[in-house]
Amino acid sequence: MSAELDAVFRQMLADRRSRLDQAASTGADGLRVQALIRDVDDALARLDAGAYGLCEVCREPIETERLIADPLSRFCLDHLTPSQQRALESDLGLAARIQKSLLPGPQLVHRGWEAAYHYQPAGLVSGDYCDLVPAPNGDLYFILGDVVGKGVAASMLMVHLQAMFRTMIPMGLPLRELVEHASRVFCQSILPNHYATLVCGRAAGSGEVEICNAGHPPPLLISEAGVAEIDPTGVPIGAFCDAPFATTRLRFEPGQALLLYTDGLSEARDEAGRMYGSERVRDLALRRPGRAPREIIDSCLADLEAFRRGVPTGDDLTIMAIRRSASS
Repeated sequence: MSAELDAVFRQMLADRRSRLDQAASTGADGLRVQALIRDVDDALARLDAGAYGLCEVCREPIETERLIADPLSRFCLDHLTPSQQRALESDLGLAARIQKSLLPGPQLVHRGWEAAYHYQPAGLVSGDYCDLVPAPNGDLYFILGDVVGKGVAASMLMVHLQAMFRTMIPMGLPLRELVEHASRVFCQSILPNHYATLVCGRAAGSGEVEICNAGHPPPLLISEAGVAEIDPTGVPIGAFCDAPFATTRLRFEPGQALLLYTDGLSEARDEAGRMYGSERVRDLALRRPGRAPREIIDSCLADLEAFRRGVPTGDDLTIMAIRRSASS
């Protein structure tokens, strides 16, 4: 285990020890609290001995994301008892239901804008972040991101991101400040080497759109004139706590659309190992401009399936399309 992770888990265990000491001082469920204190002390002793994070059966490393969720874990997934496996499956099922409940409605119409998305976890839970948030002033915020990693740890960070943006959007901060603040808080509350690529945008009823692209695959502006990429204006959020961000401003005409996607689309592979690629996404977007958001997404999914030819997906996949209504 790296020195950085060692320090993070040591702090997590010390914080848990402090809370348990407080609980013990109140006399709450004394036997249970004392047992948990012994578990924490044992984990700290394993840290001191250099044995923390190793499965007690096979001595192989325990999955990092499981240690993040429960720093007292002592066994890898392969050596959980049947009862522990059932409990883990139940927890993952509950986490998947909670994550699904946090998604916006599948389609949205708001003050001259139409939006739709497709959200497909590679497993039970996803590290992709997808949201559509109408603001108190009438603007529509759209956010699509990808937390590095997969599984439980990535899904926990995805929920953390959503909570931050949902809390801050009603504050009316300029978009650049909104992303900078989210990045700073995210950086201060995650493990080393965790970050997220993300596109956060604000669409006004006037047709003005402001976009901040934090290291994410470029969204595509689709119009009768062709397709244009919106390049990153900053590093991934959480990569550096004091990173500055910039925004791009555009004005959408009726019928123009924006296509956003995670690398579960562009990095999908076929049976020969060939990558789908961003150029194929761009070529697909060039066909029949002016389509409704759901039609754009459905054509992406159909083309992806034809490309993969039954090869299962290996990554979370999220696609979002936003169009200024033709009647605007």
